[in-house]
Amino acid sequence: MLGLLASASASAWAQPAAPELPAVVVTGTRLGASVMDTPASVDVVQGAQMRRGQPGINLSEGLAGVPGLQIQNRQNYAQDLQISSRGFGARSTFGVRGVRLYVDGIPATMPDGQGQTSNIDIGSIGLVEVLRGPFSALYGNSSGGVIQVTTEDGVEPPSLSASGWAGSYGTWRYGLRANGAAGSGAGALDYVLDLSRFTTDGYRDHSAARKNLGNAKLGLQLDDASRLTLVANSVDLKAQDPLGLTYRQFQDDPRAAPLAEQYDTRKTVRQTQGGAVYEREIDGRNTLRLMVYYGQRDTSQYQSIPPAAQVAPTQAGGVIDLRRQYGGADVRWTSETSVGGRPLTLVGGFSYDSMREDRKGYENFTGSGAGRQLGVKGALRRDETNTVYNADPYVQASWQPSERWTLDAGLRYSTVSFDSNDHYVVPGNADDSGDARYRKALPVAAVRYAPSPDLSLYGSYGRGFETPTLNELSYRPGGQPGLNFGLAPALSTNLEAGVKARVAGGLLTAAVFHTSTDDEIVSAGSSGGRTSYQNAGRTRRDGVELGWSGEFAGHGRSQIAYTWLNARYADDGPGDIRAGNRIPGIARQAAYAALAWAPPEGWQASVEGRLLSKVYVDDANDGDAPGYVVAALSAGYVKKLGAWELNAYVRVDNLFDRRYAGSVIVNEANGRYYEPAAGRSLGAGIGATYRY
Repeated sequence: MLGLLASASASAWAQPAAPELPAVVVTGTRLGASVMDTPASVDVVQGAQMRRGQPGINLSEGLAGVPGLQIQNRQNYAQDLQISSRGFGARSTFGVRGVRLYVDGIPATMPDGQGQTSNIDIGSIGLVEVLRGPFSALYGNSSGGVIQVTTEDGVEPPSLSASGWAGSYGTWRYGLRANGAAGSGAGALDYVLDLSRFTTDGYRDHSAARKNLGNAKLGLQLDDASRLTLVANSVDLKAQDPLGLTYRQFQDDPRAAPLAEQYDTRKTVRQTQGGAVYEREIDGRNTLRLMVYYGQRDTSQYQSIPPAAQVAPTQAGGVIDLRRQYGGADVRWTSETSVGGRPLTLVGGFSYDSMREDRKGYENFTGSGAGRQLGVKGALRRDETNTVYNADPYVQASWQPSERWTLDAGLRYSTVSFDSNDHYVVPGNADDSGDARYRKALPVAAVRYAPSPDLSLYGSYGRGFETPTLNELSYRPGGQPGLNFGLAPALSTNLEAGVKARVAGGLLTAAVFHTSTDDEIVSAGSSGGRTSYQNAGRTRRDGVELGWSGEFAGHGRSQIAYTWLNARYADDGPGDIRAGNRIPGIARQAAYAALAWAPPEGWQASVEGRLLSKVYVDDANDGDAPGYVVAALSAGYVKKLGAWELNAYVRVDNLFDRRYAGSVIVNEANGRYYEPAAGRSLGAGIGATYRY
């Protein structure tokens, strides 16, 4: 499978070597500290290394080596990647929940907590920060973890690049990129523009996809103290949806998609957004940052709902048509001062995000009897306007009372409001309009002790808050009509202790954590591509994360990551939920290892391996996707000829052709839990860069 579980050969460079660590500034906590000085579990993955020796198609290619992060490629581009952080987000049957996503400071997660990775452009990534644990709560709703993607800045000399990839299952990806900068001081300009096209026939039947993606970033130095950054992004996606398989189908013919072909299940997405970030240094101690953005996203999805199930007047049909408009702003003030003669950093801000959704539902058939046609838009069955916004003031402080001790604290007060106006009122289908509002104060605190520059110990605490998303409110369990406003937000308490140390020429990180959650939001069942949700009482997540990355012999890179996570229900709940059962969709153990040789010129090579233990597919724990171990190899050559830099590489994923489930659809009502991973996959890529 192209770039599935063996993450980028570049993942071996996911953390810089020890001498470079102070230069890597982590912005995830908004306080601007190095990886070593941040009292939280955070990994930084460089974009240049994510692209080296990789197809450059999926975010999962470069993040498999991050401890605590379970990122699965469904081999289904209609449903996006499946991402969970310390078990948050594993319930998602499509899109990303429980983990907040940001691209150049602009949320890729909507105010209701649902996000997507389809607009993330790997070709122009500068770096990716993955923040886990208590500090994630500072991002408000649905922050079991935070993934921040930053587009690279334009640099001198200007350059033009072209790249291409061809792989198994009719997979093609090709792109163009321009990067440059001009001038210095006031009026200085830098830019990055990247365009790419991806097509695939898909590993499975009925899993073809096509995606066009454009990403642009323009930086302008207004004067000596202020900078303006403009970003724009557009994605056009069309993908077939192969759906899940039963265990027998998964064993007998994992590439088949009989139900998907019958109903022609598919999805189209068109999204365009833009934003601006203004930063001004007021004086040597105070800085202002203002971010604004706006976007539109249109989605059409054809599901496999049987016509017989759509007879009831309360049924919403088998075709979803969404028109979304979203936008927001974040204003932040940072002040560097002192207390008792010791440095104190204060951050205060206010974040506002809103979204308007025009949702319609249609029957997925026309005609009747022998003349019935499936997989087409039929009669209108749903028509509503939904709005959601969040309004969150926040404050943070970091004080260093001595050279070795640092105290951090923060508070965010999050308000999330939902409102729905039902325009489809017919006999047998009443007015289902309604509204809900959730508020919660989210405190965070941490203490850090550094006995030496090469050793850091920390402990942290935080409260998390996760409301239902609009899609989770859209359907009530048992097929009942109306929105599911009875669904309560989940509240979590997070504790973490960790150590970071420079050892053996690299960075060693270790963390233990405990998370207790009240009113966990879980799947109440999924059928035909439609999932309803319910609250399940209390849950517990206890875990250990270990990571090490470093250099050897000049150009050698190595990385090791391990996660142990015990995620379980603490109470008996609805349906098959019993105290002590494992939360489905979450692996107890995950491990990753990579070894690479990567000189700036000449031959390059890498070998990678990943282990994932079994994953339960339902609340009763009476079925599972077996664990697996997969490996990948890549090799390439880089040549510099004057102003030109040329590279070529080959890659094989799933080296030993293992059969396994790449992801699961939790609590699928018909037992179609399994989304098969691809078998052995081959591919080759080329690239050329000209600097002028």
